[in-house]
Amino acid sequence: MSNINFSGLKGKALVIEHKDIPSIKEFQDVIPSHYFTCNTKTSLRYLLQSVLIQSLVVVIGLSIPFTSKMIPIWIIYSLLSGTTAMGFWVIAHECGHGAFSKNKTLETMIGYLLHSLLLVPYFSWQRSHAVHHRFTNNVTNGETHVPLVIKGNGVTEKIGGEKELHFSNSIGKKKYGIFQLFLHLIFGWPAYLLTGSTGGIKYGTSNHFWPIKPFSKALWPSIWTKKVWISDIGIALTLLSIFLIAFKYGLFPVMAMYIGPLLVINCWLVVYTWLHHTDSDVPHFSNTDFSFMRGAFLSIDRPYGKILDFLHHNIGSSHVVHHVCPTIPHYHAKKATLIIKKAFNNIYLFNPDPIPKALWNVACNCVAVRLDKKGNRYIWQSSYNRK
Repeated sequence: MSNINFSGLKGKALVIEHKDIPSIKEFQDVIPSHYFTCNTKTSLRYLLQSVLIQSLVVVIGLSIPFTSKMIPIWIIYSLLSGTTAMGFWVIAHECGHGAFSKNKTLETMIGYLLHSLLLVPYFSWQRSHAVHHRFTNNVTNGETHVPLVIKGNGVTEKIGGEKELHFSNSIGKKKYGIFQLFLHLIFGWPAYLLTGSTGGIKYGTSNHFWPIKPFSKALWPSIWTKKVWISDIGIALTLLSIFLIAFKYGLFPVMAMYIGPLLVINCWLVVYTWLHHTDSDVPHFSNTDFSFMRGAFLSIDRPYGKILDFLHHNIGSSHVVHHVCPTIPHYHAKKATLIIKKAFNNIYLFNPDPIPKALWNVACNCVAVRLDKKGNRYIWQSSYNRK
């Protein structure tokens, strides 16, 4: 492990063994039973919180002139509005997990509406995200942030690690890190929706809007093909509304009030998902050595601070609990995190590195993975000459 660029985790994830991982029952036994249930009124209260905050931000935006001279101000507004609106994304995400309400009709309506307004195909992402949860950090069946493998077999692994390492070394670690940040934050989310980028080899080139040929159908079995089409209706209605508003009021207001903040939301989404499941000293596993609980406890909680935790409903600081049991609502997940940190301290992963430092570490050092000497896990490599 001496060649690995350790992060704030200090190699903790690399010494965890199968025997250290608790069963689902052992996890459930330490969590109060009422934490596993959602309350509609409480969930609606947090939705109202995001609505009120965003309404205030929109009022501020409407007071800014829609002129080219104000573009620097509009950039600042996009950063603010996109950051506050990320709260809606998190609530829609909880709806997709069944963590918002026992009234499934209400839950689906709210999740579908919020995600559609953010140009996210609700049912499509609900399906792919469920697969991601089932196979977190699995190099074969994983659905997002699946790494390239050095000397992979090309059948159950994503080959190309050697080429990526050579590219990283040829341009230098700093330039490679900048390139990866740009690639992930700007193009990562649309690339995933349109082509299944960073997804596992098992699912091929998937498309969250078009579940049939010429794209792979592997991610959309049975009724999910129909659900993808239903998701598209929400996206189409949102795009039509945007077009009509742009036609009536002009393109600038739409770019300033909607497109700019939406790009910031997408960046936040990538930051969260990337840092939840990628770290220079967090391994990946093949089917042989993988289990659901092992994958869930490979999720990484990070210090986003009180303001972002408030605006984004604790999504970044309670993700381990969320991965073990995604039906735990966010207002219980933070408290449950304190419990599992104490009960399973030897395997609970919290990286104290500041978020900018963590992003830089991941962008520079998480290039490709190589099967370790024991042949049971894949370790990140950042240098072409390392073995």
